[in-house]
Amino acid sequence: MADIRAEPVTVWRSVLNVDGLVYAVIIAAAIATWGLGRNHAAALPSWAPWEFSWVEFLTGWLSAWWYVRGLTLTPADERPSPVRGVAFFAGLLVVYGVLETRFEYLAEHQFFFNRIQHVAMHHVGPLLLALAWPGATLSRGMPAVLLRALRHPVLTGLVRVLQQPVLAAVLFVGSFFFWLVPSIHFQAMIDPRLFTLMNWTMVVEGILFWCLVLDPRPAPPARASFAARAALAVVVMFPQIIGGAMIAFNPHNLYTFYDLCGRIYPGLGAHYDQTVGGMIIWIPPAMMSVLALVLVLNALRRCEERENSGRCDNDNDTRPVIDARSWTGG
Repeated sequence: MADIRAEPVTVWRSVLNVDGLVYAVIIAAAIATWGLGRNHAAALPSWAPWEFSWVEFLTGWLSAWWYVRGLTLTPADERPSPVRGVAFFAGLLVVYGVLETRFEYLAEHQFFFNRIQHVAMHHVGPLLLALAWPGATLSRGMPAVLLRALRHPVLTGLVRVLQQPVLAAVLFVGSFFFWLVPSIHFQAMIDPRLFTLMNWTMVVEGILFWCLVLDPRPAPPARASFAARAALAVVVMFPQIIGGAMIAFNPHNLYTFYDLCGRIYPGLGAHYDQTVGGMIIWIPPAMMSVLALVLVLNALRRCEERENSGRCDNDNDTRPVIDARSWTGG
């Protein structure tokens, strides 16, 4: 019994010993990258930041460490599956890769690269992060003071408002197309502050929406029923298809910023660039919606199986979830 009780203490001490070293390495790497970017940008590899951001760099690397730290402190029988772990790091890599590497330079000099960047920040990366459902693991790994700040009633209340299903869908689609209004897009591309705000809007809105849709739990404690979540996944698909098609087939050059800054591939021409960008808005997000629908239905199936075996985690709520037979006719 003494050995069993001592094991968590040993784990905590081991993690705490490594913790300070990891923070020191991350800060040192940030300072080195920042300094080289300012004074010797040509010496940096392509995976280094084009324009270094302290917030983006530290958010990415600290999140990765907090997840690893959280896994270490999580009992073996409560750890997320390997698939969820892979989804977390893949999602983090996607978002980090389009923000803190030379890809950002491409996104500033070619419209279709800019659309790839936004789809990655708004759809692919956040969907993978939501699929990982990393909240419990990150909570164990991050500093207690930060966790208390994130759980402040004002912040949690704001999240509840923003994740109201109808508002969440409107904000998800609206934030994506707001920055595509030609005059607004032009201003965002020439103003570094607006450019940063645009990118963070994409990431935050994407995470809020996909975490609402891909919540693996029944409602409550999830904020929407499985039926509502399935509907959300489908509903947001159509405005993106229509908006992407309107841009792809528009005969006018809507985004003149890329003529002024110079395109990476000038031979493609403004109209071709815009057409490809519109198709990127149209096709990949629609595929993400279909994938999300499949994931929601799979979460419903898994929860019904757990409920039938008496193991469906619903915060001690014993009310039945939706019967999948009503969807399939079985």
